[in-house]
Amino acid sequence: MKIAVVGSYGVGMTMRFPKFPQPGETLMGGSFDAGPGGKGSNQAIGAARLGAEVSFLSAIGPDDFGAAARLLWKAEGVDASSVITGNGHTMVGFILVDADGENRIIVAAGALDEINSEHVENFREHIAAADLLVVSMELAFSAVAAALTIGREEGVKILLNPAPATKLPEEAWSRFDYITPNRTEAPVLLGLPDNHGKSPKELLALMREKTTATIIMTLGSQGCLVDDGVDLFEVPSFKVDKVVDTTGAGDSFTSALAVALAEGKDLKTAIRFASASGAHCVGIAGVIDSLPTRDEINRWLAR
Repeated sequence: MKIAVVGSYGVGMTMRFPKFPQPGETLMGGSFDAGPGGKGSNQAIGAARLGAEVSFLSAIGPDDFGAAARLLWKAEGVDASSVITGNGHTMVGFILVDADGENRIIVAAGALDEINSEHVENFREHIAAADLLVVSMELAFSAVAAALTIGREEGVKILLNPAPATKLPEEAWSRFDYITPNRTEAPVLLGLPDNHGKSPKELLALMREKTTATIIMTLGSQGCLVDDGVDLFEVPSFKVDKVVDTTGAGDSFTSALAVALAEGKDLKTAIRFASASGAHCVGIAGVIDSLPTRDEINRWLAR
């Protein structure tokens, strides 16, 4: 089972505080740690831990962060031979996490902005050989669009993780088979104003007007609302005793969903598998440490 991932790598620098600071406020007494991240890399590592053969396209800088990334991918069994070393710095993200495990993130992309459609074209062989292509949107949209187009040309099923969300051009809505927005991302993809007042079901209906893809809206502790083009249904979440850190939950969900779909699992089973992966993730601090193995997911499924 082969999965190709086009996405980001970056270093996450995390500050943990009891509460988020207000504008102009300085808080003391928090804790700090730094570690590897980036949606694409997290998804590639997550899929590899679940047994997939993973090829990854991203960009890193000519710095210590980039060198550490290549060691990480080698250790995790991710084929990073296509990852380019750009001129800018490796992407860095600053993450604030409060006592409830909620997070706020700001990112400096650096070398990641250097990926273009030519780099994606050079990755075509890996896309063509994959059972599923996963694309996230931390790259320049020209690279995202190229990945979606090449996936279509090669007849590969495509999962678009639309994060961070931007308004999708009309032509992009026909170029993926699965899309996984959360409640915040969906209106941005549609170009709606912040005060749109739409419910999740209304947002799905608007997205359905634009795409024939399966839409899986993730709603955190409320589970998922799914429109497969025929039916609208809910998949409940798993009860988590204590939420420690939600930072990598979306990537954990995406990687497990990709693996399950690539294995040919039916949609509801695949989403349940992915939900178990996300539930495991939020109970553990740090992204890489929280990405589960298949045995850990199976223990959640057995509850």
